[in-house]
Amino acid sequence: MSAVHAVATRALRVLVVDDEELARLRLRTLVAECGEPHCQVAGEAANAAQALVWLMTHECDLVLLDVQMPGRDGTQLAAELRLKTPAPAVVFVTAHAQHALKAFDLEAIDYLTKPVKRERLQMALRRVAQRMAGGQPVAPVPVTKDEGPVIVVTDRGRIIRVPVSDVLYLKAELKYVTLRTAEHTHVLDDSLADLEERLGHHFLRVHRNALVARRAVRALERRTIVGDPDEEGAEGWAVCMAPVGEWLAVSRRQVAAVREALVAAGR
Repeated sequence: MSAVHAVATRALRVLVVDDEELARLRLRTLVAECGEPHCQVAGEAANAAQALVWLMTHECDLVLLDVQMPGRDGTQLAAELRLKTPAPAVVFVTAHAQHALKAFDLEAIDYLTKPVKRERLQMALRRVAQRMAGGQPVAPVPVTKDEGPVIVVTDRGRIIRVPVSDVLYLKAELKYVTLRTAEHTHVLDDSLADLEERLGHHFLRVHRNALVARRAVRALERRTIVGDPDEEGAEGWAVCMAPVGEWLAVSRRQVAAVREALVAAGR
């Protein structure tokens, strides 16, 4: 039996690494509830040292890895795991969404924020299974040292790394967030609040449903509002986003902050 066929027919072996016992129990339960792909928790560890000791005598296909732990943190362990042959896939599980910008520098398949949702975990497990069954390397795309922070987008089974420097704005649309660059529109399942925390002062909240890159704001004007169901057709403030020329509504409470950002940028 080929190695690829073996992976396709047996359960994915998962190692859960988290310093919190309840977090490990939740992940074990969620893995068991994910019917496809078939997975089993082969082992648990409370820290990086325990995980490395376990791996000396056991094998796994995937490590569900917490980031902040006593001793070596999850990113340090992930760096060591990359040296193993074969290297297990890594999916980070963290309560701190800002770590996602570092996760893919370590060739992680995905990252999940706590509390982990079963549907989100299953998506990550499927991605690992698909790559292994197809004989593909579990790392996503090559990383360049000067790439800078990225937002990771899943698009029809592909993992796309969108440099934060390319992002013009992020807008909440019902159950998802639209990410806009000069050339593409992507859909994220992150919350706008989490993205705002991760992206920091380079982005400005202009409305409850919109976050814009300060560098891309070109004008602030009073206009007829389009695209906001609560204020459709009313007159209000809006910002023009370059280079796409799209206008986004600005809430009254944010007008002063947007005006200050434009003045500070010399526009």
